Amino acid sequence: MVAELFAVMAPVLAGAGLGFTWIRLGHPYPVDFVTRLVFNIGTPALVLASLSGADIDAGSFGRTMLAAALVIITMAGMAFVLAKLVRRDWRVLLAPTMYPNTGNMGLPVVLYAFGSAGFVFGITIMVTVSLFQFTIGAMMASRGNPLRTLAKTPTVYAILIALALLLTDTELPLWLDNSVDLISGFTVPLMLITLGVSLASIQVKGLKSGIGFSLLRIPIAALVAWGIGILVGLPPLAQSILILQMSMPVAVFNYLFALRAGRGAAYTASLVFCSTLLSLIYLPVLLAILM
Repeated sequence: MVAELFAVMAPVLAGAGLGFTWIRLGHPYPVDFVTRLVFNIGTPALVLASLSGADIDAGSFGRTMLAAALVIITMAGMAFVLAKLVRRDWRVLLAPTMYPNTGNMGLPVVLYAFGSAGFVFGITIMVTVSLFQFTIGAMMASRGNPLRTLAKTPTVYAILIALALLLTDTELPLWLDNSVDLISGFTVPLMLITLGVSLASIQVKGLKSGIGFSLLRIPIAALVAWGIGILVGLPPLAQSILILQMSMPVAVFNYLFALRAGRGAAYTASLVFCSTLLSLIYLPVLLAILM
């Protein structure tokens, strides 16, 4: 079991460690360019490549999205409780409580832990979190019209195309399937490297408070995901991945949104940093339970 857990975590550590070391050595890294590349091209390609030929019916896909949405909404309510416990402004804690790192941390862990069968559910949950984050998150950051932001998000159209393919039991033409599969291949490695770069670039203050928040949020998120998974009637594999994805550390994008909003950016940075470090301890334990 230890060897299996290490095999899951090693690629994550290697990718993030590469990005972290790259920045610490003083080399440049175009974070804005890579982020745009991953979210505008890589992620839509990954969604299409993973969902178009996936062995998942539209019902399971819909229930998984519903379960993820219910967990996000429930965690939004829990943000007010956590704010009182750690004595912070709820507006600062709302996004970090709602949005775990289901992308550049969650997807690689799901892929190496559960394989392609589980990766489909991991993609579905990541997409749901992203939809919330880039609508409500944009609204909270007061940066433009969230509906316009959603309309300009290529991943949304990739989801719609993938759903149409699932509902009609249609496959992509071979030339397009091969092209999408090739392009999607850079997404997960770049997500991991960018995660390491982001962690190396964040100025962290308030480590004690960040650790305290993380120790409270992680078990709450896992229990909420477990309960909602049962309520919605998810299959065992999907429920395990829902618990795993929603227990991921605080997403780096929360820090970027906090910078835009001018609200609690330094504290949010500590939440991202501390929760990511703690994940190296609790994720192997969680995987040992779920795998």
